Amino acid sequence: MNSLLKKALQDLEFDKICYQISVRCNTDKGKEVALEIEISNDFNIVEESLNKTSEYLSSFENDNVIPNHGFDSIDNELRLLSIENTAIEPLGFKKAASIIDQIRIHQKFFKKFKEYYPTLNTQTEPIEDLSFLKKDIDLIVDRFGEIKNSASPALSDLRRQMTEVRSKINQSFGTALTSALANDFLDDIKESFIDNRRVLAVKAMYRKKVKGSLMGSSKTGSIVYIVPESTQRYVRELADLEYEETEEIRRILIGLTDQLRPYKTNLNQFQNYLVNIDLIAAKAKFARDINGIKPKLNNDRQLNLKDAFHPLLYLQNQLEKKDTFPQSIELHPENRIVVISGPNAGGKSITLKTVGLLQLMIQSGILIPVHRKSTVCIFNRFLTDIGDNQSIENHLSTYSYRLKNMNQFLKKCNDSTLFLIDEFGTGSDPELGGALAETFLETFYEKESYGVITTHYSNLKLLANELEYASNANMLFDNRTLEPTYKLVLGEAGSSFTFEVAQKNGIPYSLINRAKKKIERGKIRFDATIAKLQKERSKITKTEDRLSKEAEKASVESEKMERLNTKLDEKLKSYQKLYEYHSKMIQLGEKVDELSERYFQDQKKRNLVSGFLRLVETENSKRKKKSAPVIKKERVEKKALKSEIKEAVETVKIKEATTKKKIPKKALPKPVDLKVGDRVRLEDSRSTGTIDQIEKGIATVNYGMFTTKVALEKLNKV
Repeated sequence: MNSLLKKALQDLEFDKICYQISVRCNTDKGKEVALEIEISNDFNIVEESLNKTSEYLSSFENDNVIPNHGFDSIDNELRLLSIENTAIEPLGFKKAASIIDQIRIHQKFFKKFKEYYPTLNTQTEPIEDLSFLKKDIDLIVDRFGEIKNSASPALSDLRRQMTEVRSKINQSFGTALTSALANDFLDDIKESFIDNRRVLAVKAMYRKKVKGSLMGSSKTGSIVYIVPESTQRYVRELADLEYEETEEIRRILIGLTDQLRPYKTNLNQFQNYLVNIDLIAAKAKFARDINGIKPKLNNDRQLNLKDAFHPLLYLQNQLEKKDTFPQSIELHPENRIVVISGPNAGGKSITLKTVGLLQLMIQSGILIPVHRKSTVCIFNRFLTDIGDNQSIENHLSTYSYRLKNMNQFLKKCNDSTLFLIDEFGTGSDPELGGALAETFLETFYEKESYGVITTHYSNLKLLANELEYASNANMLFDNRTLEPTYKLVLGEAGSSFTFEVAQKNGIPYSLINRAKKKIERGKIRFDATIAKLQKERSKITKTEDRLSKEAEKASVESEKMERLNTKLDEKLKSYQKLYEYHSKMIQLGEKVDELSERYFQDQKKRNLVSGFLRLVETENSKRKKKSAPVIKKERVEKKALKSEIKEAVETVKIKEATTKKKIPKKALPKPVDLKVGDRVRLEDSRSTGTIDQIEKGIATVNYGMFTTKVALEKLNKV
């Protein structure tokens, strides 16, 4: 990394961005890589990196969640694979098997959802499938990281023998324990373990009474620990078997290590992939926290940041529940250099750092907090001089140091350079330093470099106004309260409000006037003109904000009125249809009533039937012919309606039955005095008929076209 880029990373606090990403990594190796994120000036690499992060970010909002990528490092195992005749430990094999399995899961997932994650899928496609190695490992190592009995026939036989010998040790020890207890040779604790061996706790006075190997004694010397002689032979046999087991396990592990050795490069590739995916995931999490997006990337040397936030300031203000003010700035071939002026503490330096830091983030594959219509390009070189060092020790050498930097800048800058200089020209005599700064700016301009500088020098503001492909900008200041608004306005220089701020801070007006007289009248008028323009701009901005809010409010009210009018129109249409339908039913009912009345007068069924048929044909002629789907739909609706009516009728019947049960027999109304030949109608009905027969309280009523049987109490005499 060259010294200029290193200085730019330091000045723009890129290391803090790396730290934020590091803490969002799941693995230790991911954290290490995140702290050393590299800046690229290759367009294709940058775009691919941004696409990967953007695709991973989208997984947080859909159902296709990317599988877990956590893993344990296999660096030690990879080192052993480079050395012949070495053996990896069983847990090392489990880590390798886990990584192989993770890769297989990722390959399968991204292949299935390659439409959602095309760039991430291309990352897994060339990786070789080593699932067979995982199967070989699983045959030898169990899920606890221990060698299985079935790892080899020899190991299985050895462990069977060891089990038998341990059983014999326990039996012989039990016999010796029983004998010693019977003779009262043992202490209260009876037995113990020395060097993983089971021993008898013998009272010191009886040490010669118990045959066996002495393994030690207690601190007080009152107890000695003895391995019974009968057990000793089996213990030696077990030790021999354990040694043979160790040798067999080593042989198995060496063999399995030799199986993995040809695939060392693949395993290293697998681990690097998981580290990379961990880094991408951390970048995506960071982007989610700062509302980062991928802006449009172009090769046209156009940098257009809309509503850009400084990510570190945004995170800090979120914690403190403060507002963060976005800035918009544009650099392109016809506006290569922007000179920002305005009062101190107005946000000039933050704007400068925002531009630089967001550009570094883009070129390291990190999404940035800007508007979606923003566009960015690629720079090959970054030159920064941001004066944050206020130490007394360096005060005298500050200007010399800045001149040394400037000398390097002027040598290195070209049309692919982005330079960012804070307080350009300060540190020396204002007149001389300003003239030198003006010359430096002209050199940057001639070499077609892109840049943003902040300054209080009037000559630099004038120069920016005169140069065709440079422009002024200022940080707005409230002329009434003399407080910064943290809004960047392009196209106009800004006043430093030196005298206004001094007056606000209690400096007597007489002293301010004396100071004004010591400055050339032209400079005062120039600064006053800028201040006046800035005040006018502030008023216009406030008016624009107010009009914008009123227009937005009017738009909302207009939308509400439109929705209300639409609802009213729909209701009117539905009421109109309902009215027309009811009118039609009334007319149809009147015609049916007229036919019924005519039949009542002449008792001619033929006239009634012919009249009714004519009425039906007339109504059918008015109906439009409907398609089969419409008819089918209406049938379904009618069927559903009939079902609802049937349920309602059943409910009514149940209620009536319940009511009848509740009413005592003596309270029931007496039947109406009706006889055959009487004209009657049902309750709540307009149709009339004649009683043809009465039997057991049930009347047969003739309606002309049909007859029905009804209980007498439900009929009313006409």
